[in-house]
Amino acid sequence: MEHQQVTRLNEHILYLPANHETDRPILAAISGSNRTLLLDAGNSFAHASLFLKELSAYDLPRMEMVALTHWHWDHIFGLAGMNLPSISHVLTKHEMEKLADLEWTDAALDQRVQDGTEISFCAEMIKKEFPGSLRNGISITLPTLVFEDKLEIDLGNVTCILQHVGGDHAHDSTVLYVNEAKTLFLGDCLAPDIYARQRNYSPDAFLALLEKIDGFDADTYVESHGVPMPKSQFQQEMNEMKLMAQAVTLHRGDRDTILAELSGSWNRQWSPTDDVLLGYFLNGYDRTD
Repeated sequence: MEHQQVTRLNEHILYLPANHETDRPILAAISGSNRTLLLDAGNSFAHASLFLKELSAYDLPRMEMVALTHWHWDHIFGLAGMNLPSISHVLTKHEMEKLADLEWTDAALDQRVQDGTEISFCAEMIKKEFPGSLRNGISITLPTLVFEDKLEIDLGNVTCILQHVGGDHAHDSTVLYVNEAKTLFLGDCLAPDIYARQRNYSPDAFLALLEKIDGFDADTYVESHGVPMPKSQFQQEMNEMKLMAQAVTLHRGDRDTILAELSGSWNRQWSPTDDVLLGYFLNGYDRTD
């Protein structure tokens, strides 16, 4: 696997980039003058250990806690390796409790895929991250503290705000806003629902989520499986997705009418990625129609 190195985003934030080979998300360290908060625990003990090893090269204030963005395996399986107290939304802990007694053998994963309680993508990524007997070491460590809506954490001249936003991808999704750095960590909240029969966005739910995100005065946006984005790029992408969601609802899922409207308002050529995203919105509209 390609070795990932910690990168400095700004004077308060270091992060380990995402690695798509085994679906490792971004991990981050936010430091104030008194303490450091880690964001997400990684998808394995190895992922968490790599992050902590990389951070050891920096003279950071003491690491005191790990904040979790949501319950999906790639964000929590490394928590035991962090050896730190953790905090999450109450729904995240509830979902993690459901994982605690599961088996992670090939047979167990394949059975859950067949039953519809797991998806093949996640099952295959777990197998790649934990080849063979390594999977015996999977341990679900539950959060130490939980919150329900919003929580403010003072790191010493740096304030972090954890806020529950939900969304199609995971109903427990939480974002983390670093006030002094004007940086918003989005987790996977803007991703589609991947556990449905067809990946989808609910147009209404997506628009409601964007309203919550717009409430943060951010200059930099970080999605867990992407790269940090400046405000201008993020707003352009979100404006286009907003237009999709609105058009799907306005035209009641009529793809031809939607395409005719959007092709006239796009400031660039329609792409295969646009087709995929529109398909997700149409799938979500069909579920609620």
